[in-house]
Amino acid sequence: MTITQLEYIIAVDTHRHFAKAAEASFVTQPTLSMQIQKLEQELGVTIFDRSRQPVVPTDIGRRVILQARQIVNESRKIREIIEDEKKEVAGELRLGIIPTLAPYLLPLFIGSFIEKYPGVTLQVEELLTEQVLMRLKQDQIDIGLIVTPSNDPGVLEQPVFYEEFYAYLSPRHPLYRQETLKADEIDVEDVWLLNEGHCFREQVLNICGRQGVGSHGNFRYQSGSLEALRKIVDRQGGFTLLPELASMELGEESKSKVRPFAEPRPVREVSLVMHRSFLKRKLVEALRHEIIDNLPPLVRQKTGNTNTVKWR
Repeated sequence: MTITQLEYIIAVDTHRHFAKAAEASFVTQPTLSMQIQKLEQELGVTIFDRSRQPVVPTDIGRRVILQARQIVNESRKIREIIEDEKKEVAGELRLGIIPTLAPYLLPLFIGSFIEKYPGVTLQVEELLTEQVLMRLKQDQIDIGLIVTPSNDPGVLEQPVFYEEFYAYLSPRHPLYRQETLKADEIDVEDVWLLNEGHCFREQVLNICGRQGVGSHGNFRYQSGSLEALRKIVDRQGGFTLLPELASMELGEESKSKVRPFAEPRPVREVSLVMHRSFLKRKLVEALRHEIIDNLPPLVRQKTGNTNTVKWR
């Protein structure tokens, strides 16, 4: 039994396909299949049910793979301990980031981070919050950028910044004429929402008191994209809520439709999250500082502001 063989069965479990697992492992499919067969012969069990598509683990296979993930994760810590002791910031960092942050936050810091730390290989994947937490536990990513608190005792949370919520209103909406809004003035029936599974949807419902599900007469629409919701407001009326970084991307005409909330203003806490056993702390700290240094000044100043209300 080798660490490489264990990595191969983890790859097949992750991708549920031998060819995709081989591609992700940078080996040919015959090589991967042969090594898994050798492991099965050595253990005297069948790890995968190959008669089904997609491929699934057998009952004993699931237990073997669970243990394999722990062994591989522990073996990687040896290299991580050595890298963490070195003065230079280097190594591989796999980052998961939620969709309501990715298009607005990544462009702010990625270029300068890569330029400043050429020894770091940064892999970024856009994921929902629950996917980030799941993949952290399965060691498929190293860290996540999500809205906290996550209420997950298995992860560590390191707050990075806070951003306000803003309303984006149709000029036809009665609240459009107001300079600021109050949360108790909002009827969630007028609000266009993201799909189930997006933490931003839950934050909006919390602000709006969770009444209703965001219906508009005989037309119901829920999207996975803030940009799509904004365009629906432009065409169909009503309004949606935008995080602060997203509101800063708007043109002058669209910015005229943005309204802040009255104090105490609702904000969300954005944090780096990692598994409690994660060791690449220097890499995480370097990434955190780079994010903060490249935030717009108005966002950067909100950390520690007591005149706001945090929403999960």
